[in-house]
Amino acid sequence: MRHERRKTTLLVTAVAAGLFLPLAATGTAAAETATTQPLTSFSFVSEKGDWVGQGQSLSYEAPATSITYSGNGGGVRVFVNVGTGGWSAELAPPRGENLHPGKYYDAERSAFREGRAPGLDVSGDHRGCNEVYGEFAIDQIAFDASGSLSLLEATFLQRCESATAPALRGTLRYQALPLSYRFTSDQGDYIGAGKSKAYSGSTTIFGLTGTSAHVTFRVSGLRDDWSVDLAAPPGAALAAGTYTGARRWPFNDGAPGLDVSGNGRGCNQLNGTFTIHEIRFKPDGSVAALSADVEQHCEGATPALRASIRYGAGSWGASAAA
Repeated sequence: MRHERRKTTLLVTAVAAGLFLPLAATGTAAAETATTQPLTSFSFVSEKGDWVGQGQSLSYEAPATSITYSGNGGGVRVFVNVGTGGWSAELAPPRGENLHPGKYYDAERSAFREGRAPGLDVSGDHRGCNEVYGEFAIDQIAFDASGSLSLLEATFLQRCESATAPALRGTLRYQALPLSYRFTSDQGDYIGAGKSKAYSGSTTIFGLTGTSAHVTFRVSGLRDDWSVDLAAPPGAALAAGTYTGARRWPFNDGAPGLDVSGNGRGCNQLNGTFTIHEIRFKPDGSVAALSADVEQHCEGATPALRASIRYGAGSWGASAAA
């Protein structure tokens, strides 16, 4: 097994940035799939006994539903125009601060928050909390040149009137693209040590670099540092499709290249497969977005590490409430 020093490279979180056809031929790629579009949505799951949500599970997406997001670093708001009542949500930082990616605990009702408490207020259909006990997590947030909100991905948990009351959990997305990393490691897999883990922007910094020949995706968060390298066979360019018979990059000779490593662990030799669902590049040729799934086996062993990369492209995974 290969041992590595843990990486300390500063990474940059993305703020902007499928169906695939499996192929039998090693290293061949299918035509690129449709480009992922930014998503604006509002959804929640309400426990039985929750006053605001009344035990419902509802989900709305623009443009089918009128959803308006507004605000700045001092607080953001969303209004969903449905029926006669509609739904609204507000997230606010502690007074005097600005919102940023991260987790906000011990939230109080936004308009009446005290001290260093963040603010949260979700209401709808003419129902709201007098007192809020909650928390929220911001996975992505950005503002335009004027300071107005231009992108948001966040989750929340709200309880009315008591810290033990039934919960309302939800997800807010405004012009958002997927940004996450997940892996599942079989028992006996050296790299993942038999664990399963998911990373999002509230806890983790992601980075994507490279060109059409080779890209590197980096993950730093939750006490982990991971790196995923994907390379096309020599002379080819990475595109949407399935690449079989992958070998350890950069020693992959004429095969596709793959290397998932981290936390001081790496394979000396490996075999694997990766599927690129979507990949996009900037005008200068550098990679801009990637949606890919990989499977890696170290040293010819049966146990596998399976991982999913979503960086400004691909499908949304299930959201975990704050």
